[in-house]
Amino acid sequence: MSMVAQQQTDNRLAGRLNDRQNVLIGVKLRRPGETWFTSRITDLSVTGFRLQSFVKLSPGMELWVMLPGFEGRKSRVLWSRGHEAGCAFERPLHEAIFEHIVRMTKLRPIEGGRL
Repeated sequence: MSMVAQQQTDNRLAGRLNDRQNVLIGVKLRRPGETWFTSRITDLSVTGFRLQSFVKLSPGMELWVMLPGFEGRKSRVLWSRGHEAGCAFERPLHEAIFEHIVRMTKLRPIEGGRL
């Protein structure tokens, strides 16, 4: 069984609506009216992501996230706890884009190293 297939099975058993992948992706993040800054995604699905950031994020806050190789995508913070936040994409990722991003994160280290 492939890593993606195993993760999908684990997610279904956990009762999740969307398949999630544990990843470590260096991304650019922007709040409305501000400049881009570096952050990390540690969990990704077609509908959202878990973000690690030193910037204060609050539920309901609008964000733009730029995944490596793609344009910025509008997102909204659903929850925040310390330096982590759960966010939902305004429009879900296409399954092929999701799979490409996951596959690329398995092949190369995080961009920029640390936060």
